[in-house]
Order: sequence, then C-alpha cells, then structure tokens
Amino acid sequence: MKHANAAQRLKTVEGHIRGIQRMLDEDAYCIDVIRQIQAVQAALNKISSQILDEHLNSCLITAVRGEDPDERERVLREISSVFETASRT
Repeated sequence: MKHANAAQRLKTVEGHIRGIQRMLDEDAYCIDVIRQIQAVQAALNKISSQILDEHLNSCLITAVRGEDPDERERVLREISSVFETASRT
C-alpha cells in the first residue's frame, strides 16, 4: 500500500477521536478536551504533510519531467489549490 504509514496514523487519530468523544460524554475538563483536539489536529497536519511530500516526490516530479504541458499545468494548479486552501484555515 502506497500510504501504509499514513493509514496507520489515521487509525491512531481515529482512536484519539473516540477518546475525545468519551471525554465529552464523561464531562471532562474543557481544557483537557481542547488539548486532545489540538493533538488530533497536529497529527492530521503531520499526515497531510507526509502525503503531500510523497506527492511532490512522485506525481509532481513525473508530471514536470513529462512531455504533456497540460498535465504539468494541472498538477501545478492542484498544488497551488492545496496551499490556498491551507492558508484560509
């Protein structure tokens, strides 16, 4: 599997989210819940960065080295779009 490491990390995040749900059900201290949410967000950001790095070092390089200028432009637009979306959050 191409993204085996990312898939495993997502399973870990899934477990953390279930833990956060449990904390809410048990009326845990709000700051503790927020800290757990921040940890999940950091983990998701790490996974996203890892997948982006893999993409840049495979798909993007393949497109840039390829002969199809439309494909190069499409891949570059995708990357720009990802960064635009990330900067809005």
